Amino acid sequence: MDQSELGKPGLDPESPLAVHSVSTMIGEYIGRLGTIWIEGQLAEVNPRKGLTYLSLRDTDRDVSLSLYIASGVMDSLATTVEQGSRVLVQVKADWWAKRGSLQFKVLQMRAVGIGELMARLEALRNLLAAEGLFNEDRKKPLPFLPRRIGLICGQASDAMHDVIENAKRRWPDVQFEVREVAVQGVNCVRQVSDALTELDAIPDIDVIVIARGGGAFEDLLPFSDESLIRVVAGIETPVVAAIGHEEDRPLIDYVADYRASTPTDAARKIVPDVLQEISDLRNAQTRMQSLISAGITRLEQQLALTRSRPALASPATLISQRLTENAGLRSAIQVKVKNVIELETAHLAGSYATLRALSPQGTLERGFSIVRNSNNKIIKSSTQVNVGEELRVKFAEGDLVTRVEKN
Repeated sequence: MDQSELGKPGLDPESPLAVHSVSTMIGEYIGRLGTIWIEGQLAEVNPRKGLTYLSLRDTDRDVSLSLYIASGVMDSLATTVEQGSRVLVQVKADWWAKRGSLQFKVLQMRAVGIGELMARLEALRNLLAAEGLFNEDRKKPLPFLPRRIGLICGQASDAMHDVIENAKRRWPDVQFEVREVAVQGVNCVRQVSDALTELDAIPDIDVIVIARGGGAFEDLLPFSDESLIRVVAGIETPVVAAIGHEEDRPLIDYVADYRASTPTDAARKIVPDVLQEISDLRNAQTRMQSLISAGITRLEQQLALTRSRPALASPATLISQRLTENAGLRSAIQVKVKNVIELETAHLAGSYATLRALSPQGTLERGFSIVRNSNNKIIKSSTQVNVGEELRVKFAEGDLVTRVEKN
């Protein structure tokens, strides 16, 4: 403690404050707070002589305030309010110095009507819809046969009985993991949210059902709470909402993956009917047998028709036809090959005659000869030879050697 504060009233045991002084100080401080508006639900209404004492409870939390209102103000309200009514009050903090207690004096009170609540819910619904929380493409499909079902419901409620009993009638081996919670009142939002989070973390729970089974509009308001709606939207497990209010649907119906009209409807949705499935299997088996029998009969008819054809009735006929066709083809091929050979032979003979006529040997056979000197060079002119030079003359048949005697 600062030494400068020693000796000041109330700051050390040597100079304590009197109780009335402390109470007066608190009253003066609280008196400076002024007036405020509060919204809540009336948990208690106790009329006394001249005053009515009220307990105003938070709609979402387990918190309450003590109020009092002049009986004349209470009687002058346009709408009758009673325990459970949702109200809007203008209050001023009032410190009762004699008892050392704080209460709030009600200056004005208004009942929050259903119309106003519905308008607020509609605004919230539009806000959440704009965020995409109600879109169909984000809704998760329900499993055909869940391994285990999470069920959130009231303690020993009819809704719990309806869901479990109707589900077991449809599929006797179905398994449930039940969480009994408050399904109305200040604890509803927190307990339902906690149960959802807990069940979503269990691996073999494939679907979660939230069941209540109807009720007054005000009782169902927790199922339109924004925080609860966001919890439902954020979990991985598919959620079935079976709140059961047809006229004014709570917002949880829009965000749930499937909305059931009643807990019984939820039971029909989450598990198949074993008797119906057996009947469907038998019908499918009968249809398959009929289809297979019809297919076999059709194939037998086709086989009989094929076997009745002449080629299969007398296979030798088909072979004889093919042999005749082959013989004709062979004859045609032989004729064609012979014609080609004769034509090519004639062409070859003509080419041979042409080559023969144009060859040097052909020239020699026509009486010409080839003269070469001793160097084997062909002599084309008499000026290319000298007297006494030997020349070799080639004829068509044979050669001879001669000598030039005169040029």
